[in-house]
Parts: sequence; C-alpha cells; structure tokens
Amino acid sequence: MTRAPRPAGPLLLGVRHHGPGSARAVRAALDAARPRAVLVEGPPEADALLPLAADEGMRPPVALLAHAVDDPGQAAFWPLAAFSPEWVAIRWALEHGAPVRFIDLPAANSLAMTRAEENEAEENGERTPGADAGAGGPAVGPAPVDPLAVLAEAAGYDDPERWWEDVVEHRTQGGGAVDPRAPFAALAEAMTALREVYGDGGHPRDAVREAHMRIQLRKAAKDFGDEVAVVCGAWHVPALGARTTLAADRALLKGLPKVKAELTWVPWSHRRLARHSGYGAGIDSPGWYGHLFDAADRPVERWMTKVAGLLRDEDRFVSSAHVIEAVRLAEALAAMRGRPLAGLRETTDAIRAVMCEGSDVPLALVQDRLIVGETLGKVPDTAPAVPLQRDLTRQQRTLRLKPEAQERELELDLRKDNDAARSRLLHRLCVLSVGWGEPAEVRAGTGTFRESWRLRWEPELYVQVAEAGTWGTTVLSAATAKAGSRAASATALAEITALAEQCLLAELPDALPVVMRALADRAALDADVGHLADALPALARTLRYGDVRSTDTAALGEVAAGLAERICVALPPACTGLDADGAEEMRGRVDGVHTAIGLLTAVVRTGGGTDAGGPDPDGLRERWTAVLHRLAARDTVAGVVRGRAARLLLDDGRLAEDDAARLMGLALSPGTPPADAAAWIEGFVGGAAGGGMLLVHDERLLGLVDAWLTGVPADLFADVLPLLRRTFSAYEAGVRRTLGELVRRGPATGGPAATGVGTAPGATASGFAPGLDEARAGAVEPVLRLLLGLPNDPDPDGDAPPGSAAHVEEPLGATG
Repeated sequence: MTRAPRPAGPLLLGVRHHGPGSARAVRAALDAARPRAVLVEGPPEADALLPLAADEGMRPPVALLAHAVDDPGQAAFWPLAAFSPEWVAIRWALEHGAPVRFIDLPAANSLAMTRAEENEAEENGERTPGADAGAGGPAVGPAPVDPLAVLAEAAGYDDPERWWEDVVEHRTQGGGAVDPRAPFAALAEAMTALREVYGDGGHPRDAVREAHMRIQLRKAAKDFGDEVAVVCGAWHVPALGARTTLAADRALLKGLPKVKAELTWVPWSHRRLARHSGYGAGIDSPGWYGHLFDAADRPVERWMTKVAGLLRDEDRFVSSAHVIEAVRLAEALAAMRGRPLAGLRETTDAIRAVMCEGSDVPLALVQDRLIVGETLGKVPDTAPAVPLQRDLTRQQRTLRLKPEAQERELELDLRKDNDAARSRLLHRLCVLSVGWGEPAEVRAGTGTFRESWRLRWEPELYVQVAEAGTWGTTVLSAATAKAGSRAASATALAEITALAEQCLLAELPDALPVVMRALADRAALDADVGHLADALPALARTLRYGDVRSTDTAALGEVAAGLAERICVALPPACTGLDADGAEEMRGRVDGVHTAIGLLTAVVRTGGGTDAGGPDPDGLRERWTAVLHRLAARDTVAGVVRGRAARLLLDDGRLAEDDAARLMGLALSPGTPPADAAAWIEGFVGGAAGGGMLLVHDERLLGLVDAWLTGVPADLFADVLPLLRRTFSAYEAGVRRTLGELVRRGPATGGPAATGVGTAPGATASGFAPGLDEARAGAVEPVLRLLLGLPNDPDPDGDAPPGSAAHVEEPLGATG
C-alpha cells in the first residue's frame, strides 16, 4: 500500500477524547499516512507500559493510574476505551511496528501542581474542582470554555452532544473518495478560531502542557523527520502548530513542582466513564459509543436487535416486528429532526414507544445495561502493581471473588472455610478503608453464622489499595498496622469498641491486644454515660462474634462488665431534664444497652459462666431490670424514655400486663400535658417492631390510648398530632387497618367480661382469654427444640404435670 501525499510537518490529528467517530477517522488517517512514529497525549512516564497494550490479557476499557509515591492518595487517571482515538492510535502503532510515545506533561509535574493548587485553595477557603486527568487535572480560576458547546451554538444546536454526533459520528462519505485528513483540517481550523477568541479558555495549565508537547514534538522530528503523527485533543492543535522557540517553551517549564510518581495500567469500566465527577470521563453513553465504533454497517438495526435481546432475556415479549417498526420510527424521527442518521435520542424514543409500550421502567434497564453498560476492562498480570495489590489479587483468585463492575449480593455461611476466609478478607479491607464490600444492613451485627455483603469493584479502589499499601505489603499486615494506629489515635470510646469489633471480624489477633489496651484506658477515663451507652452494643456484638468464630474474647468480658455496671449506675440521672431531641437520643441508647445486655448474658450462659472474666448473667440482668423499673416509674424522666422502659419490661415478662396498663393510665391521665402523654405513647408503642400488634392483641391498652386521644382538647390536638402521626404511620398497613376496625367496632358485647375499646383496666375483650393457654402454646415447643438442637424430651423423669408443655406430644411432621 502506497502512502498518501502529505503536507510538510507533523500530521496533527485533533480528536475528541472517547469519540468513536474520531477513533475511526484516526485509524483511516494513520492507514493513509503510514507515519514512522506516533505521538499520543498522555504522561511520558508510561512509555514503558505501552507494549502491554498489545498483550492478549489487556482488554479495554483500561486506564493509566499515576500516584505520588509519598502520598498514594494523590492520584490521577487517564481512561481509555476501545473507541478512544488514543487507544486506536496506540494499537495501530504497535501492530505496524511504529514507535509510540506519550508527550503530555509528566505525571510527576501534574500531580505536584494539583497538590499545590489544592493547598492554595484550602488556604484561601476555596474548593478545588475534582480532577479530570485526561484534561490535565483541575483548573482554578474562571469557568473553562467548552469548545464543542461554542461550535454547537454557532451551528444552531442547543445540545453539543447532538451537534458532535451529526457532524462527526454520523457523517458518511457519500461514496466519493475523500482525503482522510480532511475532517482533522476542518476541526483544526474551527479550534484555531476559538483559540483566537478565548485564548486558553480558562485552562491556565494548558500553556505549560502545550509547551512540553512542542518540545517532545521537536525531539521526534529529529528522530523521525516530518513523518510523525500526533493524536491529541483538538483544542491543543493550534498551539502545537504555532511557531515558538525552544527557549520560550523551556522557560514555561522552568521551576515546575515535582513529585516521585509511579504508573501502571488498571481496569476501568463503562459505568465509570459515564460519570461527570471525580475521575469520570463525562460520557453519557459509553455503551452506545462502543456500539457505534464496533458496528461497521447498519448501526441502528444492530442496536435495536441488541435491545430486543436484552428485553427478551427479561421475559418481555419483543418480536422481530417490534424491531422492524422501531427502526422505521427511529429513521422517521431522524428525518423529521433533520439529522443525517438516527442518534441515541431517536433510537431511545423509538424503543420507548414500540418495545416498552410507552413505559420508562424497561427503558431504565436499557439505559443501565446497554446505553451505559457494565463492561469492566482487564489488564495482564505483568502490569506493575504495589505489593498489597498483588496480595489482594492472589486472594481474590484463591477465594473465587472476582471483581465485577455491577453490584451483586454475596451471602456467606461462616461455618464453611471458604466463606469464612472471604468474610475475613472483606472485613480486613474495611479496616483499610478499601470499599469493595459493604455489609448489608439486614445482616450486619446480628451475630449469626451468616453474613450478607454488597460488592462492587470501582476503579478508584486501586488508588485506595495503593494508599493502604503504606501500612504493609499484605492485606493482613496492612490491616493489623492500621488498626493499631487507629486505636492509638482514637478519641471516642465508641470508636475504639467499633474498632475492636472490626478486629475480631477481620481476625487480626496481633492488633486486638493493642486495641484492648486502648479500650481499657479510654473506658476508665470516660465518665459520660452517653459515650458508655454508645460503646457497649459494639462490645457485646464483639463477644457474640467471638463465640460464632471460635475466637478467644475473654479479655473483652471484664471491660464489658465494667461498662454495663457503670451504665446501670449513671443512666437514671442522665435521663432527667432532657429536651425533645435529647430524650429521643437517650431512647435509642436505652434500646441499644438493653439489646447489648441481653447479648452479654446470653453469651456468658452459653460460654460457660463467668470463669472467663465475663459478667454475672443473672446479677447483670437483675440490675438492668431495676434500672428500667426506676426509669418507668420516675416522673422526672422524659416521657419517651419512660414509655420505652415500660415496653421493654413488658416484652421481657418483667412487668405484668395490669402494671403496664396502670403505667399507661397514669401517663395518659388528665393531669399530664398532652405533649408528654404523646411522647410516652411514642416510647411505648413506637419505634420497635411489634408496637402495633401489641395494641391489636391487648384491647385494654388500646382502650386507654383511645380514651386519652378522644379527650385531648381541640386547641392542643394540633400540638400532639405530628408525634402521634410519626408513631402510628410506622405500622404496617394491615396493622393500621385492624386497629381502625377495633376502634370503629367499639365495646364488644355478647359474652362474660366481654368488654372492648374504652373498658376499664382489668376487663377482658371478646376473643381474648384472661391468661395463657399452656397446652396450645406448648404444641410448638417440640418444633422449637428441634430447630435449636435441644433434647426432644424436656422432662425425662416424667415429673411434669399432665397437660404441661413437657407432655405435649410432638406434632406430626415436626421432624420432617
């Protein structure tokens, strides 16, 4: 193939980053010109990494990652997709044996300049914009000019994306022979006009970057003559073609700050390309762009076929006739709108109307799966990486935990060795602040043998891993070192107890003693009962996890017992004289302490008593019960706390139903201000699950609430309505409906002692027995014993009275 005639000087190919039309045009221009060398906009320190682009293990989208060695959190990305012109140029050069180099400002300088700008912005109280590494990092000063928006407006378009699609992505050659360099010449002319008007366009760093590019261009000209192709952003083309002296360019680069930087390839994702902030490339539709680049002919027909396949996989009826009609509608819309080819807007409108029957619900699936896409790139194992990243990659393969761009749920059974190892790895990464996995809320903190995680691998995690690499070369050593450092610097008691829980979950035996010393020291000095109450739940969960994971947690028992004792002493005085917000916060702490003490006593009983230094279960439970009784009976305690204490006692069987009704009657008496009474109701039947069912099954309590509510004066009703609405709106719809029917029915009739809503305390309602039916309740006991692994015969000596739960026969099918 003969080379096409070319003008003197380097071939400047100005492109739009991540534009499929630009990528095709670059490939055609390179095929025609056959340059001896290719220069690409990018950090020159990555030249040694370029041969990896030809490796079979490399699959775009990928990105160059540069980070400062002394501060790995200071990082920048240069993303490249399969349809990026720079990637096409790199692959063309490697396939044709032509040298390829990066010519942008070195990452060592750009990272240092970004750090200096951020420091200056912090000193001035300003906020530095997020880095867009492909554009040279953040700029401080006036809002930058968008050259595409200016050109689109000049052409009469209100959407720069649509203008670019019409003039570049969808423009065909019309059958005639066209110079492949013509589109670049036209774009360069337009950018020259813009640079004459706008100068640097609000990008002050561009002058430095372009000076470095010109110096590299001169070096390439000495090595290869004028047969050099340069692929860069179209905005830079006028500056690269300008006549300047070498001395002037070097003067612009003199005195630039510099840091030691390391670079590597990392996988990227289409979803990350679509984000406009942080390290995203700001492409709204990378999946659509990738389709335009890959589809050599009939792109609309192929796209509609792809959409139909996706919808069919989701069990939606989409036939070939739907595809044909959608294509016809998209082409008709393009003709009506004066577009050369149906674009994303036309195809989306056609898909909504024909395949989705006007609904945006299935269209959202198309947007997520195809228009954006879930593609995650891949880099070969030979790519440089920090030791911690290599250790993490090895463990991911061993545990069969593949990094994926889309979010997925992971259920773990901690009794299985592989799942337990997965749990340890994910918890260790949490200690290192590497957010690959997040515990699902419904499973976290339950202390069972199961865990649920939400996993999603984001490209930024490579920066977090590099940053965590300063703590160690393996995940275990790094997590251990960071946990020890966090324990030494922690100031809040709850922070240290949470860290102790993390260390146990992550199985960091060398870090746990350090954390325990810090915990004991901090607990001895902290006299704030709020801090103690916040810290106890995590400590109780830690003891429970130790039982589940077969880990020795004896050292935690004494600390937990001490905290619980101090809370029992200091909590009642702390619950007096509180405002509404403080009372609500204290109600949450009472709930947390109650649950924690239940966990502590259960763990000690199942773990062999107090020999390991844990609390005395019976004594601790009795002391806490006494605290709740004091809180429930003391008028000076906030109403929401009194109501919650009464409810907790009732649920635990430590408060008789008659006594609960008496406390409610006192709290709702005419002498109690309506706001305080409403707060008591909120504490008693709000917040915790089952509050509504309590009123459904105890009509005496419902009658008290109903009688009080109907007696609230009209001028005060508006004051208590928000609190009551918050209380009762949390109930499920079925519970609210049942309560409404009970209130509408009013007093029940027809049987002895059959009184209903509004009856006096002590009476029984129709359909409710005065006591527990032990025979009916005992029928479920064999099933519960089977589920809990307890003996099936709770009374082997036969001493239980007839009719008791111990003598109830096992129901048919209980063992099945």
